Amino acid sequence: MLSNLSLDYLPILIFLGLAFAVAVAAVGLSFLIAKQKPDAAKNAAYECGFEAFGDARRKFDVRFYLVAILFIVFDLEIAFLIPWAVSLSDIGLVGFFSMMLFLAVLVVGFVYEWKKGALEWE
Repeated sequence: MLSNLSLDYLPILIFLGLAFAVAVAAVGLSFLIAKQKPDAAKNAAYECGFEAFGDARRKFDVRFYLVAILFIVFDLEIAFLIPWAVSLSDIGLVGFFSMMLFLAVLVVGFVYEWKKGALEWE
């Protein structure tokens, strides 16, 4: 017989089993039903600028990394601005000026990248 502790975990095991079964069924059905002959457009490079299949050691432009870094910087900026805006009345002038200093550092970095031509795409 199952103990009480085992019975407590039984719904979780059933849920995991069902989730696994649904995932396997979805992948299996898509493999059976879907057309498995990709055309040239599907195998073409997609928004990355270089071929998806080729030599992995060939060089490509570093600007792809710069765009990704810019996205992360501004994404983090928003992640810090939302809680700051919500709690602005509680943190007072010290919090306001510390966020202005943070934004100034980000603006200086953005202007530096702009002046260096990192945002120019040839």
